[in-house]
Amino acid sequence: MATNTNLYNILKERGLLYQCTDEDALKAMLESGKPITVYEGSDPTADSLHIGHCVPYCILRRFQKAGHKVIVLMGGATACIGDPSGKTEMRKMLSKAEIENNIEKIKNTLKVFLDFDGDNPAIIVNNADWFKDINYIDFMRDIGVHFNVNKMLSAEIYKNRINNGGLTFFEMGYQLMQAYDFVHLNREYGCTLQYGGADQWGNIAAGSELQRKLNFVNGTDINLVGATNPLLLTPEGKKMGKTEKGAIWIDKDKISAYDFYQGIYQTPDACVKMMFSLFTDIEMCEIDKMIEEDIVKAKKRLCYEITKFVRGEEDAKLAYQMSENLFTDGGNDAPTFEIEKSEIENGKSILELLVETKLCQSKGEARKIIDGGGISVNGEKISDVNLKLTVSDFKDNSILLKKGKKSFIKVVLS
Repeated sequence: MATNTNLYNILKERGLLYQCTDEDALKAMLESGKPITVYEGSDPTADSLHIGHCVPYCILRRFQKAGHKVIVLMGGATACIGDPSGKTEMRKMLSKAEIENNIEKIKNTLKVFLDFDGDNPAIIVNNADWFKDINYIDFMRDIGVHFNVNKMLSAEIYKNRINNGGLTFFEMGYQLMQAYDFVHLNREYGCTLQYGGADQWGNIAAGSELQRKLNFVNGTDINLVGATNPLLLTPEGKKMGKTEKGAIWIDKDKISAYDFYQGIYQTPDACVKMMFSLFTDIEMCEIDKMIEEDIVKAKKRLCYEITKFVRGEEDAKLAYQMSENLFTDGGNDAPTFEIEKSEIENGKSILELLVETKLCQSKGEARKIIDGGGISVNGEKISDVNLKLTVSDFKDNSILLKKGKKSFIKVVLS
């Protein structure tokens, strides 16, 4: 199977290659026309992903579309320790049951970015599957012997932990495990490239270095290449993915289309180009032109494209319409939602209607907002969560539902 030999140039042009243990080797691999196997590892410390988590998956998507084999590693074992990189205190330890639950939920989310079917399916592996059978003494003799403690302690990734109370031996084992993951995936799947965020550079480079030392011991000649993408940061240096209202979640049941769209709209102007290059396939020359001519218009295009990519075109159109009519009080230009007259002849629950129109993500959220006085029908606040709307409530065959001050939709009888 031939691959797209221009992938290296695409990664460079779009600013998606930041660091690399051997860039000449990476370039040769990607320009050879032969498929390689690449992986990215994530610890399932939550049951969902927000937009900031998905940068590496956007890059893996490009590898898969170019014809390469993609592996997503879920750190069922490493999550039991927690990566100390850049942290001021030890991460909360999760139970095995919590980790397994998180993995199952994240697998679903990954389908937005990767194809797990077809001729070149991505695969998901869990490092708990191999670490559960490894003897501690054997691991330390075979792997731990190749790590220098002084070198590890001098690394930037441990700086915050050391400066704020010290680093535990428990946490220092994390780098050994992640480095071994790379070696294991090479042995089992022929994986030769690991891609990840720039904050993982020390751990990624450790995997490549471990293989070099094993080459000397075993008389092999295997070159494992590690590469990173730049982090999605605000001009203040904070990781993107969250807003003042909370995380921009990928899962539809955690955030409405409107709030997702608006979360993207809060992207600082300086980060718009990077978001375009990551989440869209629009040519860079066109992106530069849009940003130069009208940054507001460019941000609206960005919001629409990412919402469409993650949630689908219907949600993108709805969120765009709602956002364009933020200050429309009368609702004449509000986005519309059609409902058959027969559905409300016997009364339609306000909770069901709020969920169906996607003003609320669940009945629980709808109840909460109604109790807080945040829902109005035709300009009148409602307080009864058991309210049922009937045909008589639809003046001129429509009603205007409003959530808060900015989210609204016109429900029309058909």
